[in-house]
Amino acid sequence: MYEGAVQDLIDELGRLPGVGPKSAQRIAFHILNADPVDVKRLAEVLNRVKVEVRFCRICFNIAESDECRVCRDARRGDDVICVVEEPKDVVAVERTREFRGKYHVLGGAINPLEGVGPDQLRIRELMTRLQSGLVKELILATDPNTEGEATATYLALLVKPMGLRVTRLASGLPVGGDLEYADEVTLGRAFSGRRSLDI
Repeated sequence: MYEGAVQDLIDELGRLPGVGPKSAQRIAFHILNADPVDVKRLAEVLNRVKVEVRFCRICFNIAESDECRVCRDARRGDDVICVVEEPKDVVAVERTREFRGKYHVLGGAINPLEGVGPDQLRIRELMTRLQSGLVKELILATDPNTEGEATATYLALLVKPMGLRVTRLASGLPVGGDLEYADEVTLGRAFSGRRSLDI
């Protein structure tokens, strides 16, 4: 245990996802030894992110204006929506260069053990988007784990009466994995080989 500001810094860094106590301590001491200009730049960037970055009003991807760059891109089709859990998944799909439609970011996946149900996700906003009649296919690109599968099944059952084509990313993604860790080739193959969900 350290005193005062150093311990406070270690505690705050330890609250970050994937940062354990040892990593938090290493980062804290790196910051202590860093040039004050570098530390100031880091603090300014952290503040700027909180002030400037928001969620797109249409798809809920991260954006620095009311709409993200994907929603503003007139070259992208409005007839296909790819549903993902988090903004990081948009980046993973974009790396494949296989998808030219729009996105919808749910903000997580159904996880009853963590208290996350359909009402905590942006499913209502998705259903509003689907009412336009422009969308012909809904690609469910949730993570291939228990929560992602439960979310995909829930959405497929909800959307089925609307007469849309509902597809799920094909095999190639490891079960229990996350989209953000899949390489471009694996994710690209999964995307091009997606299948219909027959429920």
